[in-house]
Amino acid sequence: MENFFASCPRGLENLLFEDIVAAGGADAQAVPGGVRFAADWRSCYAVNLHSRIATRVLWRVAHGHYAREDDIYRLALDAPWPKWFDAGRTLRVDVTAVKSPLKSLEFITLRIKDAVCDRFRADQGKRPSVDTRDPDVRVYGFLTADACTLYLDTSGAPLHRRGLRQKTVEAPLKENLAAGILRLSGWRPGAPLLDPMCGSGTFLTEAAQMALNIAPGANGRGFGFQRLSNFRLEVWKDLLDAAQEAEKPARPAQIWGSDVSPAAVRAALANLDRAGLLPAVALRSGDLLEIDAPAPSGVLIANLPYGERLSDQEELAAFYPKLGGALKRKFAGWDCHLLTADPRLPKLMRLTPGRKTPLFNGDIECRLFTFKMVSGSNRRVTAEKREREEV
Repeated sequence: MENFFASCPRGLENLLFEDIVAAGGADAQAVPGGVRFAADWRSCYAVNLHSRIATRVLWRVAHGHYAREDDIYRLALDAPWPKWFDAGRTLRVDVTAVKSPLKSLEFITLRIKDAVCDRFRADQGKRPSVDTRDPDVRVYGFLTADACTLYLDTSGAPLHRRGLRQKTVEAPLKENLAAGILRLSGWRPGAPLLDPMCGSGTFLTEAAQMALNIAPGANGRGFGFQRLSNFRLEVWKDLLDAAQEAEKPARPAQIWGSDVSPAAVRAALANLDRAGLLPAVALRSGDLLEIDAPAPSGVLIANLPYGERLSDQEELAAFYPKLGGALKRKFAGWDCHLLTADPRLPKLMRLTPGRKTPLFNGDIECRLFTFKMVSGSNRRVTAEKREREEV
């Protein structure tokens, strides 16, 4: 068993925990920003292949305490890097820190890189070259106040990059955050789903993959573990073959999307078509304030504008009451889940959320507000009951 750390968008750690346990990980522990776990290499490959929530899966290769930069250099120099990857591979080093007393992360990054290269020179008389844009191997250093942990990346490009998105619109949602929101909503494949502000179709693409049982890593993208010396091709091929055999043929899946922008709808169409998912999704142009619900009940999910400028804030303050009215009139029986960075949303919509879940879209702190829309008759019964209780 090896030790790993899988990162994810903040707020989705418990969902990532579930993914890791399902893939065979052991001793899993959710911490802010990810999950620590132990696993064999088959389970490491499986997390990379199947988790919709993970951003990266990092293999812990060294850990030690430090007081100064030279301590970190020695920790990295002592690690047997030539055992783990070939000197012909290109290299990149990244460092992050929490409460570290050291002043320059750039200098620490350079010292770790020097140590890796010095170890190769000492052992083999040659060293890997550096490629900061598209490296074969990524080394990560993480510093706390007095300890340094070194990792080798097993994922390569971030796992949220499924390789499916061809066209984008402004501020697209990352795929793993979209997948997490779908799971937090309680939606399950087969139930009606609508994204009425679909943009380039991230929610729709993730939902269609879930409905057709398509593993997010099964589309031919490469992984960092394939460039490590201990890569076991037969294990990976077995996992990939099983995932592809479990896929369902593309067919209508009660997933609907719309957007007021025809350009956004065209982008979503192109992305779904490229991914082979277009038969599973029905798309149209339309204004959220005017469209009708496509089914008597279901799950509505939307990533609302964030209103970062003052003029946008004023426009949103006028939009929210209209949105609340439209949901009451046309989406009775639906569970509505709205992601926003604007805390004014429920009050201005004149609706009380049943749940509000803190999430981070990158560095932007957001809330996923959940509203259960009841029919007009149910609202009257609830109001009458409240009046009786008050009397």
